[in-house]
Amino acid sequence: MKEKPKHFDWGFWLYQPYKYFVFLPLMLVNSIVFALLAAICALLISPKSGSFMGSCWARVACWITPVNVRVEGLGNIDPQKSYVIVANHQTVWDIFLLYGYLPIDFRWIMKKELRGVPFIGFASEKVGHIFIDRSSPRAALQSLEEAKLKLVDGISVLIFPEGTRSRGTQMRAFKKGAFKLAFELDLDILPITLVNSDKIHRKGFFNIRPGKTGLVAHPVVKTTLFHDDLNGLMDFTRSQIASAL
Repeated sequence: MKEKPKHFDWGFWLYQPYKYFVFLPLMLVNSIVFALLAAICALLISPKSGSFMGSCWARVACWITPVNVRVEGLGNIDPQKSYVIVANHQTVWDIFLLYGYLPIDFRWIMKKELRGVPFIGFASEKVGHIFIDRSSPRAALQSLEEAKLKLVDGISVLIFPEGTRSRGTQMRAFKKGAFKLAFELDLDILPITLVNSDKIHRKGFFNIRPGKTGLVAHPVVKTTLFHDDLNGLMDFTRSQIASAL
């Protein structure tokens, strides 16, 4: 049987000159400027002001791509409360969507290797983001203990419970760390669905495209209703996130 000829991707090739000669230079400047501003604001004013600069960095990244972001369900969020935020993880682009368009002060839990990224790693440390050592369960547990100390005065923590990127609508199995943390701190879960992030950042080195993507904030999941039923809390939260994919 004859194979069908591959469709020539005009959109991909037409975007390449813009990506290399406009987007990448602007993104480099954007990252350096806002990383420095975030670190300075965090040191001289407050970590919250540094986090705001991170939000500006993420929005600028989306504007210059360009990406049209649709946001739903923000009425489900009380910005004065602390949550354990859990979201599906499709691509690196999720970072820009969450940081830029989720109107809540939160700290990331990110792999420790990102601490070494020039400018951004330093700024993330000064703002108060939490670097997790995934080399052993004990090291990961110490990182979660550090997270507990920062969840005060309306500051939330964001965790990708899949642990790694799924690159599509089929989520990976959830890990238990985020849900254990919610029980230990008596915090509610805020489920977030990221939609079509994989259409913006496709497989391949910095293979990005302009397009439409979205973020859905679901109703808060009350941990008190699950009476330490960790698996029940995890399964219910996962079904909420999956419902918008």
